[in-house]
Amino acid sequence: MKKLVVAIIAILFAASSVVAQDKYFTKSGKIVFASKTSMENIEAHNKSVTCVLDTKTGNMQFAVLMKGFEFEKALMQEHFNENYVESHKFPKAEFKGQITNNGEINYTKDGNYIARVKGKLTIHGETRDVETSGTVTVKGGKIETDAVFQVALADYKIEIPGIVKDNISKTVSITVDCSLDPLKS
Repeated sequence: MKKLVVAIIAILFAASSVVAQDKYFTKSGKIVFASKTSMENIEAHNKSVTCVLDTKTGNMQFAVLMKGFEFEKALMQEHFNENYVESHKFPKAEFKGQITNNGEINYTKDGNYIARVKGKLTIHGETRDVETSGTVTVKGGKIETDAVFQVALADYKIEIPGIVKDNISKTVSITVDCSLDPLKS
C-alpha cells in the first residue's frame, strides 16, 4: 500500500512539472529602441523586460516600463520620457499576441525556429495590430526569443517637434530579445 501511495505521489509531481514546462518567463529581457537618420542615430536600451510564453498555445506577452530605457545622452532620455512618450501618463508599453506558427516549433528539441508573431502593441496609450517574424532558439531546456518590430511613431500619436524632426526617424526599430526559463509554479 505504501508503495502505491508513493507511486501515485510521484506521478502527480511528474505531471505537475510537465504542465509547468508549458510556460516560460523572464524579468530580465532586453529591448533596444533605435532611430536612424542621416542627421543622427539614437539608441536606447532597457534590460528589465517581463515576458511570458505559453509553448502549448503560442500566446506571448511582454511589458516594459518606459522610464527604464537608457540613452547615451541624459538629455535624450529626458526628452524621450517627458516630451515624446510621456512616461508620467503612459508608464509602460506592452505586447499581447501569439506565435501563429507555434505548431512548427519543437520546444523539446534544441534548434533554431522561425516564429511568426502577431498581436497588439500598446505604446503611448495607443494600441495597434503588429506582425513580424523572429527566432525561437531552444537550447538545453531554455528558450530564447528575438524579434524586430518596425513602428511608425505617428501610429502611436508620438509627436516630434519640428526643430528636431530631421534627427528622429518617422519609423523606429524595436528589437526584443528574451532568454526564458521554465515558470515555476
